[in-house]
Amino acid sequence: MLFCFVYMFVDKVQELVSKCLQARDMAYCPYSRFPVGAAILTADGAIITGCNVENASYGLTVCAERTAIQRAVVEGHRQFTAIAVTCDIKDSFVGPCGACRQVLMEFGPNWTVYLTKPDGSYKETSLSELLPLAFSPVHLAKD
Repeated sequence: MLFCFVYMFVDKVQELVSKCLQARDMAYCPYSRFPVGAAILTADGAIITGCNVENASYGLTVCAERTAIQRAVVEGHRQFTAIAVTCDIKDSFVGPCGACRQVLMEFGPNWTVYLTKPDGSYKETSLSELLPLAFSPVHLAKD
């Protein structure tokens, strides 16, 4: 039974990684030419994707991770377990920018993060490792 669960989990991670790679191919990045894709795994098992969407007014660019979060929220999701992120850098694992790390933290610290290379290889880490001592909604709670 445990083997079956592990196999299903590994299969879900592979699907998450595959979807983030597909999302990267949809990126609109005519200025930076730096495509990024993200795929979020919701608590109920859905996978929601996003890609970066650039704008001539650079500050209005939206990262792949935030695009995925926004899509997920629109679809009614509020609880997440993992995210896979990729770009086209082949020789190292690249994590989300600081702003995206903070946006992910809005939905809790317990994310598994898969930093994914274009060949599909990935490194597993966590949001808590990527954003230690984070500011979160907990800090806004009134005593």
